[in-house]
Amino acid sequence: MRLLRAALVTALVGTGLVAVPQLATAAPPSSAIELSPATVHAGDTFTVTQTLHNDRDFTVTGAKAGLYGKEASLPGLVDLVSCPGAFACDILGSSIRGGFGDMASGETRTVVFTLKVKDTAPAGPITLQHQFIGENYAFETLDGPVLTILPPAPDDADIAVSLAASARGLLISRITYTVTVKNNGPGDATGIRVTGTYPAGLVYAGSTGCTRVAGTRTVNCDIPALAGGATTARTFSADAGLLTLGSLVATAKRTESSPTDPNAANDQASRTCTALTSLIVRC
Repeated sequence: MRLLRAALVTALVGTGLVAVPQLATAAPPSSAIELSPATVHAGDTFTVTQTLHNDRDFTVTGAKAGLYGKEASLPGLVDLVSCPGAFACDILGSSIRGGFGDMASGETRTVVFTLKVKDTAPAGPITLQHQFIGENYAFETLDGPVLTILPPAPDDADIAVSLAASARGLLISRITYTVTVKNNGPGDATGIRVTGTYPAGLVYAGSTGCTRVAGTRTVNCDIPALAGGATTARTFSADAGLLTLGSLVATAKRTESSPTDPNAANDQASRTCTALTSLIVRC
């Protein structure tokens, strides 16, 4: 029996009757979309690239790419900016559509929708749905990637720092430094810190709204909050010693603030005074 089976297999191989498995190529889906980027803020733009494929054995007339939102109406969340690749695009009810005209059997078309998130769009995820729609045939609606809308990004707050100095004294010369901080906006700012440094040869003599860093010649001037367009000031003082002479340079620099400060050019300032003697200081 074993010899008979072996002979049968040999005969089949010899006559070329052995079947070789063929790998079937899957047909493209009727609609496919790519989302970029997947996370946006209100006011941001993003793209949805939608590709249609007609796997039917007939022409689909009036072919259109359709986009929807699963959890909410997509046109209620975004505005249509452009749709290169389509003959025309528009908003129809709860859908955004791009038209291709007739699509023959086996034909593939692609449109790139550019969409802008409305300023009023609520934050949260929305599943994009897509569909190949024709006048004589409509394919199934498919779930696509998730678009996540984040809360509006906070406005930047440009913090500008300036520094002034004045000297006075009888038995000793005292220099008072005034740090002026202005929020040029547009957003409100919080957690502002300006670090002031007074020159070597001077002795710390106190401050208003600033705190000396122990063992150093620096002070931290903290401002918890400052509205856009508002200005505030802090002061610190230092006394000249018996051997204080020459040029005395003090500085003030923004070291912390929130949100982002877009302009570093106005974050720091300096002021130079001159000690002719310990009793005569000019600023």
